[in-house]
Amino acid sequence: MSRLEIRKLTKLYGTHPAVQSFDLDVAEREFVSLLGPSGCGKTTTLRCVAGLEIPTSGRISLGDREVTRLPPEHRNVGMVFQNYALFPHMTVAENIGFGLKMRGVRGAEARRRVDAAIDMVHLGGLQDRHPRQLSGGQQQRVALARALMGEPALLLLDEPLANLDAKLRDEMRVFIRSIQQQIGISALYVTHDQAEAMTMSDRIVVMFGGSIQQIGSPRDIYYRPATREVANFVGQSNCIAGKVVARQDARVLVETAVGVVRCEGRADVALGATGQVMLRPETIRLARAGGELAGRVTQQHFLGNVIDTRVALADGTIISVQTIGEEAHGVGDDVSVVIDESRAWLMP
Repeated sequence: MSRLEIRKLTKLYGTHPAVQSFDLDVAEREFVSLLGPSGCGKTTTLRCVAGLEIPTSGRISLGDREVTRLPPEHRNVGMVFQNYALFPHMTVAENIGFGLKMRGVRGAEARRRVDAAIDMVHLGGLQDRHPRQLSGGQQQRVALARALMGEPALLLLDEPLANLDAKLRDEMRVFIRSIQQQIGISALYVTHDQAEAMTMSDRIVVMFGGSIQQIGSPRDIYYRPATREVANFVGQSNCIAGKVVARQDARVLVETAVGVVRCEGRADVALGATGQVMLRPETIRLARAGGELAGRVTQQHFLGNVIDTRVALADGTIISVQTIGEEAHGVGDDVSVVIDESRAWLMP
């Protein structure tokens, strides 16, 4: 069953389309991320779902109820903002319980529910502190607890980790995902950070210029991007142009300027079709010279967890190869490029 259904959503600012013809279903308990660069329309989409923006056209439904033009308070959604939006004069407990107070829930029942929420987000002992006395991660957890207090049908999160340092972001994305799974709530998450989208999501919606470029699982988005733009935005990629010359054991053979490459491809790709073979750096290894794809090492960079090696192919194309541990080949060495065919992908 779809918890959220968006059909043909379009939002214009003047004559400029911030979002156009956007279609999406979010299932019960599903975590879906809207991923894309600044200005691609992801936050505008989220604000339309929240009721903070009214679409120019299209339809938004929660469950079996259309909410396209309902105000936010009538949509039964919880929202976590990038800047947390906590009340500075209220304590942690008062911030979390604010929504209950507005709905007339008071006394022992309100205290019970607030205490349960504080325990859920691991803020025990901090209920009497004010936001200024909390770290960024603690403030984020207060905002998350407050958004969940009303038992919403859908949780909306607008780049909630953007203001945190790298280590805390890593911890918080695991925490938010675990809370979402524990409660079993559907979630729509906005981010420009590919690592957040990859680690937290059941599915990712990649957006450019107000339109959807691709929807898929993190693995599909990473290893089977629909376009070169998606491939370049989600991780590091190597692209080699070529033409399909044959099919072999459910894979395609692509003739390129540096040799024939065997890779995965869509079932409907025709012989003679042109495209780009996409190779992630970690799906390539280097071997002793003499193989089918020849190259020469031009640069090496130590990145801590991996070594990034740049290799010039026969036609001058430079590719990136990433390996763990000591690299057997140094700058100036002639090498063979060996590709993991199961993770090489032909993009039309």
